Amino acid sequence: MLIPGILFFILFKYLPMLGVVIAFQDYQPFAGILNSHWVGMKHFERFFTDPSFWMLFKNTFLMAVYNLLFFFPLPIILALMLNEVRVQVFKRFVQTVIYVPHFISWVVVASLSYTMLTTEGGIINEALASLGANKINFLLNHDWFRTIITSQVIWKETGWGTIIFLAALAGVDTQLYEAAKMDGANRWDQLWNVTIPAIRTTIVILLILRLGSFLDTGFEQIFLMLNSGNREVGEVFDTYVYTSGLINAQFSYSTAVGLFKSVVSLILVISANTLSKKMGEEGVY
Repeated sequence: MLIPGILFFILFKYLPMLGVVIAFQDYQPFAGILNSHWVGMKHFERFFTDPSFWMLFKNTFLMAVYNLLFFFPLPIILALMLNEVRVQVFKRFVQTVIYVPHFISWVVVASLSYTMLTTEGGIINEALASLGANKINFLLNHDWFRTIITSQVIWKETGWGTIIFLAALAGVDTQLYEAAKMDGANRWDQLWNVTIPAIRTTIVILLILRLGSFLDTGFEQIFLMLNSGNREVGEVFDTYVYTSGLINAQFSYSTAVGLFKSVVSLILVISANTLSKKMGEEGVY
């Protein structure tokens, strides 16, 4: 039963890691990895001294912080709310409804966003106009870009993110609730003193894993929403790698950028895992 999963990680995760060596070469596709010239840290030096480095780092970091602060807690809160629902038919209906957006592609989500936010017949701007307010160019205004991206993630993935937490809640010993009731605890007291402590380990582990993809802000989503008006705040490492690597054919340089991002993510995971163990929690390893 483990063979398909093991093969997947070997073929699509570990073997491609051999390709990171081109970050230290002037890679030429026709020459191949073995015959390309080694240049050491040349591409990293170029990236760190590039004027766009701090813009990319700031945009990626802020987008990641937005997702961590506003998106990560929501599946937990929603799972806790669903766990309190006693009418099973209603509970299953709500779960089905909130799971559906996860299966909608980012292309469709971006199209819906454009349709709702455009100044030419967009639902939101038409509503503002009917109230006597000025229309807002959400799509070209860089002040709204991060809010739009975070809102899309919340709408699309919050329901799907509740699955793991609902599974953890299903494993909480019901005798703990009965003992709490005998001690006079109401539903709110049971939530804070029984439910949340019971799933705390799951929350910590998922937070550590989330930090592992901290700088993965979602290429497809952001790429579809980028335009000349918001590129200053919307360009992130993922879109920059695509532009420099695939469009401009700077394979070694884009690999160096991607490797830098991966190293930062690895450091975050190790640091968070070490900190969680020192605080008495279970880590990922």
